[in-house]
Amino acid sequence: MNDAVTRPFNDDLLQFIAASPTPFHATAEMARRLTEAGFERIHEADSWQLQAGGRYFVTRNDSSILAFVYTGEALAESGIRMVGAHTDSPCLKVKPHADVQSVGYSQVGVEVYGGVLLNTWFDRDLSIAGRITYKDTASEPCSRLIDFTTPVAVVPSLAIHLDREANRNSSINAQEDIRPLLMLTPKNDQTTTFKQLLSEQLAEQGATINASDILDYELCLYDTQKPALVGLKREFIASARLDNLLSCYVGLQALLAADGDQHRLLICTDHEEVGSASACGAKGPMLDQFLQRLIPDVNDRMRTLERSIMVSADNAHGVHPNFVQKHDAQHRPMLNGGPVIKVNANQRYATNSETSGMFRLLCEEAGVAVQSFVSRTDMECGSTIGPISAAEVGVRTIDVGVPTFAMHSIRELAGSDDAVALKQVLELFYRRPLRLGSSV
Repeated sequence: MNDAVTRPFNDDLLQFIAASPTPFHATAEMARRLTEAGFERIHEADSWQLQAGGRYFVTRNDSSILAFVYTGEALAESGIRMVGAHTDSPCLKVKPHADVQSVGYSQVGVEVYGGVLLNTWFDRDLSIAGRITYKDTASEPCSRLIDFTTPVAVVPSLAIHLDREANRNSSINAQEDIRPLLMLTPKNDQTTTFKQLLSEQLAEQGATINASDILDYELCLYDTQKPALVGLKREFIASARLDNLLSCYVGLQALLAADGDQHRLLICTDHEEVGSASACGAKGPMLDQFLQRLIPDVNDRMRTLERSIMVSADNAHGVHPNFVQKHDAQHRPMLNGGPVIKVNANQRYATNSETSGMFRLLCEEAGVAVQSFVSRTDMECGSTIGPISAAEVGVRTIDVGVPTFAMHSIRELAGSDDAVALKQVLELFYRRPLRLGSSV
């Protein structure tokens, strides 16, 4: 693909990911970009009076976001073009009582969030970010984002001399082996608690909040190594959280670039990596409640959904050159080979022949190559928000994504052409009228 097209797109993608170490920061960054593009922020607690021709967005829990372009067309006649992704990624989360002391070192207690590839978290320069909830001057709970930005923690490996079997037979105890190291415990100092460290960081960010006023927090550790284009010909994107911030970014860019009379919706929800069963997850009511408020009449809402379609965008497993046998021989997506249609007979993906045919047609019209992924029959298949959203709101859905290596590692790898290609297809999807419905 033309480097003049891909390079600016990928540079901005890398900036987006770097600005989004947690779902809270990703949602704030998307909200900022939407506001700059002229979208109006609405709040779920307010009464809505959405106007034809309006562009709106709404957030929930500061970690999920929904953006909607409301054209002048009748919803029940045209339906809605929907793209879904998720804001969360597997990581280490800080425990509520985080202070851990061991042989003169201060550590931070963590728990595993999602299907983390744990061995990749050793010996990385880690920082901490997330959301703090504190008591304000009126003794009311208030929240704000925090980001240490610089490396403040590390999980050191055990030396090979102390574990001679490490390269042959190694297992990781999630309770004992991955507690990050923060600092040497100050001698004769029992006052430096984790909350005190948070208070000091907030002061550096311009917020004076006493440690005693911090009520709780939701914090993640993250790798401070910046996203980068790598490879001899810069053919690959190496970054944390490609699953699934890449799809959030692609969906957002497609939404902002598309024009035409189609109603367009982007929804990026939290908690996909742990099943989506939350108020702000895809298994929760956020999308359905939005549709109920948008289309109060049940008949009109059902007619709208019958004419609607969702693209669930999440990363796909590219065929790894060192582990070719892990793929079905006829379904081996290549990095930079184009977006992947994900299929599973047991509904782990929501793709069917109708939605797959629609996506293939769009790829053909956009001049984009398309690939397919099906798991080996003797291996279990992961899942996405696709089947969940289809079941929750009853909308036709397809699961797609860009091929990726090292999914759920602290640093994943994708092709530098694929995100741009997926954006081109989703932009066409957002603007092109589609006739849906089976013929008998």
